[in-house]
Amino acid sequence: MPFPSGDPVADRRAAYAETMAAHGAPEAAAEVMTGALELVPGWAAGWYRLGEWLEQAGQREAAADAWQRAVAADPADRLGARLRWALARGVGTLESMPSSFVELLFDQYAANFDSALVGRLNYRGPGLLADSLSRSGFVRARRVLDLGCGTGLMGLALRDRADWLEGWDISAGMLAEARGKGIYDALEKRDITEIVLGPDRFDLIVAADVFNYVGALERIIAWCAGSLEPGGRLAFTVERGDGEVELRETRRFAHSPDYLRSLLADAGFGAVQLEDCVARQDRGADVAAICVVATARTAARDLEGDGDAVAMA
Repeated sequence: MPFPSGDPVADRRAAYAETMAAHGAPEAAAEVMTGALELVPGWAAGWYRLGEWLEQAGQREAAADAWQRAVAADPADRLGARLRWALARGVGTLESMPSSFVELLFDQYAANFDSALVGRLNYRGPGLLADSLSRSGFVRARRVLDLGCGTGLMGLALRDRADWLEGWDISAGMLAEARGKGIYDALEKRDITEIVLGPDRFDLIVAADVFNYVGALERIIAWCAGSLEPGGRLAFTVERGDGEVELRETRRFAHSPDYLRSLLADAGFGAVQLEDCVARQDRGADVAAICVVATARTAARDLEGDGDAVAMA
């Protein structure tokens, strides 16, 4: 396992369980792992893996209990056990994703991100978003913020249309890949779910395939509204869902068009353009998405909290 327990006996048992699971015996693997966890009851990764095997064996309730033990062992939840627990319990309205999980996920994924996303998943979000911006009348911006910039795929699509291009991301690994492209004027490591309003203002804020990992968008949309110059644009993609904020089996969130329109109106945006698109595939099937471009009116600069108090200036 990539996250050993620190107990050599427990790790040997876990390795044996992995072999059993690989040979199509998840129930037996779960039994062996349960024995290993008796030696190290605070091993979050062990509980997480146990949950996976129990789910494969059809024991969904027991799997949920195992994932709950994983969260208790690691409250930061670097493995995203809370998401697996919510799905197993049918709690599809979970509003947020653990930041530590997102950071670890993309740190591990960074080196192969571009080839996997574009090659295997046929990802084309940056190009679609750039085209949506053009249809909204966007030509060029003085200051552009690439929110959740990842390895810089969106930055590549906008570099020629930005006087200043800045990127923020939670993953140091992703930022290293973005830095290697040499296209950003500035890059910063930031958790976008924790940012507060500051003095910087942008003419364009983009977030390509980012809000799928945030969940409820009230706070971040309010921050964007307060961080745009009057007449500036916010452009982003999301997976299209039926519910307002819908957690899917992929452990990504989807959002409904009505939720987005209401949220953007409440945040003080004027013109809002929503276009259906397919930004990526999952297991060979198209994933329905939405390209959103919203134009800011003059908004109050003292937005705080969860984004409920957005006032027109």
